Amino acid sequence: METIGVVICNYNKEQDVLKCIQSVLSSTYQDYHVYVVDNASTDNSAKLITDKYGSDSRVTLIVNEENLGGSGGFNTGLGKAVDNGHKYLMCVDNDAFLDKECIGKLYEFLEETPDAGMAAAKIYHRDMPEYIQNFGTMINMEDYSVDSIYVNRIDDDSLPKVVYSDAVPACALMVRKTLVDEIGLMPQEYFLYWDDTQWCCRCRSVGYKVASVGAAKAYHAMGARKEDINTFPTYYAWRNWIVFFLEHVPDEKIEDMAEAFLGSVFETVYEGLYRGEPNKANTIMAALDDALHGVMGKAKPERIFDLELSYDRTSVLMSRGNRIYIEVNDFPLYAKALKEEIKRDYPDTEVTLSTEGQLEEGSTVVSVQESIFRQDDISLKKYVVDLDGNVLSNEDEVLMVINYNYSRRSFIFAHKPLFIRLAKELRE
Repeated sequence: METIGVVICNYNKEQDVLKCIQSVLSSTYQDYHVYVVDNASTDNSAKLITDKYGSDSRVTLIVNEENLGGSGGFNTGLGKAVDNGHKYLMCVDNDAFLDKECIGKLYEFLEETPDAGMAAAKIYHRDMPEYIQNFGTMINMEDYSVDSIYVNRIDDDSLPKVVYSDAVPACALMVRKTLVDEIGLMPQEYFLYWDDTQWCCRCRSVGYKVASVGAAKAYHAMGARKEDINTFPTYYAWRNWIVFFLEHVPDEKIEDMAEAFLGSVFETVYEGLYRGEPNKANTIMAALDDALHGVMGKAKPERIFDLELSYDRTSVLMSRGNRIYIEVNDFPLYAKALKEEIKRDYPDTEVTLSTEGQLEEGSTVVSVQESIFRQDDISLKKYVVDLDGNVLSNEDEVLMVINYNYSRRSFIFAHKPLFIRLAKELRE
C-alpha cells in the first residue's frame, strides 16, 4: 500500500478540481494514492473527473449521494484511506494547487519530526502568488478570533523555515494516521468551517505539535465564506465560530465573550439595515440561536436565505463622475481589488490609487477604511468605503453612522443576560 493517502474534497468546482488533481499527480514524490470525493456536485464534476482520470490507477473517485459538508466530504475519503492502511493522510481543497515538491516536503518533515502530528504547506494566494495566505494560525482568546501569522506578507528569506502554531487550514494538510487513530477524523458535526481548527486543537490536546512547512508550497483561491447565491456559508461561519469559543474559553471570560459576539452580531444586523439587505442578518441571528442551543450538523433549510444583491457600491462611487482617486491607506490589496471592480463595471473610468499617482482636480476621492462606522470623517467631502463594501455617501447614512454606537450598546445590553445563561447551560 502507498505511504500517503491524498484526499481531495470537491463540490461544484469542475474546472478547479481537475487542475487540483493534476497538480497532485505532477508531484515529484509519487508514493501516494489519490481519493477524490465528489460531495454530490450539481455540475459536471464527477463526469469530467471520470473522463480524465477514470483509467488512472493512482486515482479513486468516490461520489457521495448528498453533500456532507467539507468535513463530511473529507471524512469519506479519509475513512477509506484509513481502511487501506496508509501511513500518512493528506487533505487538499479542490481550489488548491500543490507545488510539485509539496507532498514530498511534508512527508520528509513528518518523518524527521516525531513530535509533530500535522504538517501544512505554506499557503499562497492563488491569484497573487507573491503574497502569503497562511503560514500558521494562532487562536486569539482576547478578541475571539484566529490570526494568520504572516497573512498578506510578501514572501522572503527572513521568514522561518517551519512555524509551529495553534492551527492550520486543511487545504493542504498532511496528518499522521496514528494521530487519526487517537483523535478521530475531522469533527463532522461542524459540517463546514472551523472543523480544521477544532481538529488541530484535538491534535495538540494529545501532545502533538501543529506545523507549517515553508519548503512545501500550495496556492489557494481563498473561496471560504463567499456568498454567491444565498447565506449558506454565512450560517456555518458564524455558528461554528461561536460554538468553537464556547467550548474553549475559560469560565471567567464568558461575560466578555458574550459582549464580543453580540457586538459582532449587531454589526452585521445594522449593516443589513444600512444596505437594505436583511437576509444575511436573519441567518446570523439563526446561527446564534443554534449555537447557543447546541444545534450542530447540516443547517435546516429555514436557516438559509437568498441574497438580495441589491446594494451596488460601484454605481454610488460613479455618481460624481468618471474619474476616481482611491486613498489606499493601510489596505493596498483591498484598494487594488476595488479598482479592478470599478474598471470591470465601468471600463471608461479613470481610476488612480494613491500609491500610483497624484490626485487630479475633478476626481472623486474614495477613502478606504476598515469600517465606515468606526471613522471620524463624516463631512461627505469624500466617499468612504470599508472592507465590507459599505459606502458612506449621503446625509441619511451619516445619521446611521452617528447612531451606531448607541444602538450597539442597547443591543448588547438587551441580549447579554440570555447569551450568558444559555452559554453556561450548554457548557455544563
